Amino acid sequence: MRTILSKKKIRDDFVRKIEEISGQKLLACYQCGKCSAGCPAVAEMDILPNQVIRYAQLGFKEELLEAKSVWICASCYTCNVRCPKGIKIAEVMEAVRQVLLRKRKDHVEVPKLSAEDKASVPAIALISSFRKFTS
Repeated sequence: MRTILSKKKIRDDFVRKIEEISGQKLLACYQCGKCSAGCPAVAEMDILPNQVIRYAQLGFKEELLEAKSVWICASCYTCNVRCPKGIKIAEVMEAVRQVLLRKRKDHVEVPKLSAEDKASVPAIALISSFRKFTS
């Protein structure tokens, strides 16, 4: 798949929305990779934390919203601590999750879970999954 980069794509509403929700300036990231180097969940991610920032910077909305990495992020804040520019990458990950949740898209679909799976999942995980349907 080939994506065309344009000024319009970089200044897209999606980029502004991620910056607004996260409170971060995406263009401050200069792609040093320290966030990815320290991430304990990076082995399970399809795109690295610094790549999440880069996709957002470049307006690659569809690719970013399809990535599993934003759901794998444990919000441990290791990336935040390691960033030399002070960018709170965990907040950017959360912003992408919020965009998806506002569209009623979730990585876990509770109604499709088996009774056995529901019994083994921590209650707080189920509660926070259901919470999005009440707001």
